[in-house]
Amino acid sequence: MTLTVLLPSEVLLSEEVVRIKAKAVNGSLGILPRHIDFVTALAPGVLIFQAPRKAEEYLAVDHGILVKCGPQVRVSTRNAVRGSSLAELAQEVDKRFRAQEELEKQARALEVKLETDLVRRLLEEERNA
Repeated sequence: MTLTVLLPSEVLLSEEVVRIKAKAVNGSLGILPRHIDFVTALAPGVLIFQAPRKAEEYLAVDHGILVKCGPQVRVSTRNAVRGSSLAELAQEVDKRFRAQEELEKQARALEVKLETDLVRRLLEEERNA
């Protein structure tokens, strides 16, 4: 079966796999090639997949949707990080979260500056009126 992981900006992966394990909002699930077709909402967690004759790989996923239809398994999520080991995955997720947190801090600081400038200008206009 083919596992395709879709992010808003790219196709993160599209590979042949022999099995998939994931965490849905209603519990864990395992998918093999002849599994019945279904759709489920994914909970944030680790999706495990295995390509033929290869070791398991890991994918940290945010909330998302998993669709199994015939030999195709598609996952659509806002954020995902791929790793060949859980330790590597943990480091990469931590690095990305720190980077995201820094961007959010910068955005909040810019928002405060814009609001302050707007209030200052409105007060100046009121004084000049």
